[in-house]
Amino acid sequence: MASVGATPGRTPQGPGPREASASFPSPAPVPEPREAEEEDEEEPAEIHLCVLWSSGYLGIAYYNTSDSTIYFMPDAPDHESLQLLQRVLDEIDPQSVVTSAKQDENMTRFLGKLASQEHREPKRPEIILLPSVDFGLEISKQRLLSGNYSFIPDSMTTTEKILFLSSIIPFDCLLTVRALGGLLKFLGRRRIGVELEDYNVSIPILGFKKFALTHLVSIDQDTYSVLQIFKSEPHPSVYKVASGLKEGLSLFGILNRCRCKWGEKLLRLWFTRPTQDLEELNSRLDVIQFFLLPQNLDMAQMLHRLLGHIKNVPLILKRMKLSHTKVSDWQVLYKTVYSALGLRDACRSLPQSIQLFRDIAQEFSDDLHHIASLIGKVVDFEGSLAENRFTVLPNIDPEIDEKKRRLTGLPSFLTEVARKELENLDPRIPSCSVIYIPLIGFLLCIPRLPSMVETSDFEIEGLDFMFLSEEKLHYRSARTKELDALLGDLHCDIRDQETLLMYQLQCQVLARAAVLTQVLDLASRLDVLLALASAARDYGYSRPRYSPRLLGVRIQNGRHPLMELCARTFVPNSAECGGYKGRVKVITGPNSSGKSIYLKQVGLITFMALVGSFVPAEEAEIGAVDAIFTRIHSCESISLGLSTFMIDLNQQVAKAVNNATERSLVLIDEFGKGTNTVDGLALLAAVIRHWLALGPTCPHIFVATNFLSLIQLQLLPQGPLVQYLTMETCEDGNDLVFFYQVCEGVANASHASHTAAQAGLPEKLVARGKEVSDLICSGKPIKPVKELLKEKQMENCQMLVDKFLKLDLEDPSLDLDIFMRQEVLPAAATIL
Repeated sequence: MASVGATPGRTPQGPGPREASASFPSPAPVPEPREAEEEDEEEPAEIHLCVLWSSGYLGIAYYNTSDSTIYFMPDAPDHESLQLLQRVLDEIDPQSVVTSAKQDENMTRFLGKLASQEHREPKRPEIILLPSVDFGLEISKQRLLSGNYSFIPDSMTTTEKILFLSSIIPFDCLLTVRALGGLLKFLGRRRIGVELEDYNVSIPILGFKKFALTHLVSIDQDTYSVLQIFKSEPHPSVYKVASGLKEGLSLFGILNRCRCKWGEKLLRLWFTRPTQDLEELNSRLDVIQFFLLPQNLDMAQMLHRLLGHIKNVPLILKRMKLSHTKVSDWQVLYKTVYSALGLRDACRSLPQSIQLFRDIAQEFSDDLHHIASLIGKVVDFEGSLAENRFTVLPNIDPEIDEKKRRLTGLPSFLTEVARKELENLDPRIPSCSVIYIPLIGFLLCIPRLPSMVETSDFEIEGLDFMFLSEEKLHYRSARTKELDALLGDLHCDIRDQETLLMYQLQCQVLARAAVLTQVLDLASRLDVLLALASAARDYGYSRPRYSPRLLGVRIQNGRHPLMELCARTFVPNSAECGGYKGRVKVITGPNSSGKSIYLKQVGLITFMALVGSFVPAEEAEIGAVDAIFTRIHSCESISLGLSTFMIDLNQQVAKAVNNATERSLVLIDEFGKGTNTVDGLALLAAVIRHWLALGPTCPHIFVATNFLSLIQLQLLPQGPLVQYLTMETCEDGNDLVFFYQVCEGVANASHASHTAAQAGLPEKLVARGKEVSDLICSGKPIKPVKELLKEKQMENCQMLVDKFLKLDLEDPSLDLDIFMRQEVLPAAATIL
């Protein structure tokens, strides 16, 4: 408590002077919040998906709690195996899948398979079946039109609201409308995000957004893993192990230089959705190329700094919708809006021929300035942090200013009141004070005297005893009651009025939530492209070209984007797989010569071009690629119950054989090594012959193998579709020198002995392995090594001698005949 004391005019009896003072609680100091507090406390995002399938079409909608937004996909055709639905599930990984209890056999089979995926990471979704009546068309429309959406101004009439929603939601897509209606029903029933709120608090929905999976390049999870596009690993800090995984050495890890969290999310989204939309890809490359110009480096750095202040606006809007706004939210929102205005002003000075700059200059409207002006003129940031609650600046509300003035002048005023009270108290009471406690009011406080033992001793004539705290007695007197009536509960009145102003300010911000959402979308896009430009500048990437007429890719002196960062020197290699010739490239070469790196390099450069990034190559021309399939690395798993070879067939090669088209890129490395050599070789040849039989519709295939018999036995037909490549090497005496250069030709040996020697195996083992290999190749019998055989005989002789020496010939139970039959004769047979 803060107190002010005054010495009274008369000196009382007692050990010291009597004192009268006034005090009231002062706010406790609040530490300065961290700048990213709202992100540190963000709860893990949950995604709840609703899907309907009918007559070969899908209707999909899902709710994301991280941004309180509903996403929907307009009615889209899908195969009976529901491949499109599986793609959506793999991408968004929902916590629950909601659908109608009345479904056809295809959806029932699909959901049953989904529910039985015990190995699904991190866990399989919950399947929720709602009655089919909840997905009725009319009732779904009614739910959509009657929803309480914060992004729709309250001033809109019913007709205007219908027109506004019709401009966002495709009401002509009947399955999508029904899926949206079912999703709203589920959210209302489960109370997603507002489980602990009053029932009249609605689910926060900050917007509807369309998403589409058209023009996308098909890439499965195995390809993402083997190409190291993403790689999660445990966090090294013991304090952050529970918080999840961190990104390891991956393509995403080296390109992710985003300054805001939503930029990082968008970059991850682009990586999961590589596209064939050339207009979209070129628009991304135009921005990257602009920022790579030397004269634009300072502008790029300034924009990067501004993007660092773009924070999690959807989370703040969600808190405003639920009236859970924190003190730090206002400062974060203020910085975000002013940074957005800085981005707008900067983009207005940039070439408007680039679509992104034009969108930011136009879409960042004056509503942003209005929001920033309101917050800056109303919110007292220092006072809010000091009191840990929302406070307003002076000259906003005269009534609040007057009450704050009274509250500030209370100490000196209450000291005078306490002095007058002291004159009427028993002379034995040495001091008193008048205090103000919020919600209770003004009280007279006196110290407890030694004579006051029982509760009855606390009674003082003319005073109403209230309570005892810390050896001080608190009373109401006529004067304190008069103060309550005259001044009221100042502290609570001020808090209530400032809370009302905060609510009004929240309404003003929520009414302009659309522009804030637009800020986040465009700022995150700019953030991603600045990050890709920064990586391209540092790593020496070049702009790829797109050719719709080219079926395949052409790469001039390409590099592996990860390996070149780990190796001291990296040898670039070219690749070309366009037109009719050389659609199937069979690559042979010694172990560790770079075959796998070459395959991954082709896949990664193609992938980077399909997300709109510059690529690690002197030149790259990317044709119409619709999918990337790989068989490069197999992970055995007990939980799957599948062997390495079964995974090769079932999860990797089978996907490529069944789904690859003439526009697909297929990368196969060492297929068939997980089973018998002859069987593996036969299957590899059969798979390649299957594709060769397709003729002009054969996919673009890169096969790396150590099965030299595939070529020596002429298991593949001769023709222009097949091209043989090898990794160039040179033998220098007993050493093998790798050049890591791809050239036309066929390897004449695998040189496994050289690789074994480099790995540190003893020379005897390497020499014996080479000897056995030569004998097998020449068709000669393999004889055991004489030295090893002699050593084995000596060991058996020594064992037999030891057994004889251990015999106790004086033992009456010893039977020498049995000993000879069971011990001596078998050992002698092995010796002879």
